[in-house]
Amino acid sequence: MILAVNGSPVDGRAYLDVVGLARQAPAWLNDTVSAWSTYGLALFGVLMVIGWWLARRAGAAASVTALAVPVVVAVASAIDVALKLAVREDRPCQSLRVTTLEACPAVGDWSFPSNHAAIAAAAAVSLMFVSRRLGAVAVVAAGAMAASRVWVGAHYPHDVAAGALVGVLTVLVVMPALRGPVRALAPRLTGTRLRPLLVAP
Repeated sequence: MILAVNGSPVDGRAYLDVVGLARQAPAWLNDTVSAWSTYGLALFGVLMVIGWWLARRAGAAASVTALAVPVVVAVASAIDVALKLAVREDRPCQSLRVTTLEACPAVGDWSFPSNHAAIAAAAAVSLMFVSRRLGAVAVVAAGAMAASRVWVGAHYPHDVAAGALVGVLTVLVVMPALRGPVRALAPRLTGTRLRPLLVAP
């Protein structure tokens, strides 16, 4: 038998309040939030591509930094998954036995921390190193993603807060550490077949 953590004593009441609001909300709002919760991470991929495309005009170092963003996001996601396996917190819909907008995941699909929130936060902060404007858009989208995960019933508020923290801390550690290697690597790559990926014609 797998022993799992019950996170409801932390902020179960706040979770139930949000889920209760969702049950009373108009269908169009719930459909919109559910769609964003399910497919919204794709927007961050689009912003990463735009960031890379714009960075090519600023030079090879900016382009390499932009290309590093998805790698850093993947690192944040991996750390988040490792924490999930270490903590093993049951989903709130399992612990509180509540009906939610999103189907309740199977036992063993752990809740803490939220991977969606970690990915969104990591993407948003990473994009700040590429373009402040894109980063600002991504920060708003990341907040919306975190809120949506509670609204659809997939996570407690503390799950999304912890996931966002994982994403932010990962970026703040990794991105500054990459500055030196990026500056050294960028000039070398411009002399290879990768030049079109790094510098605009």
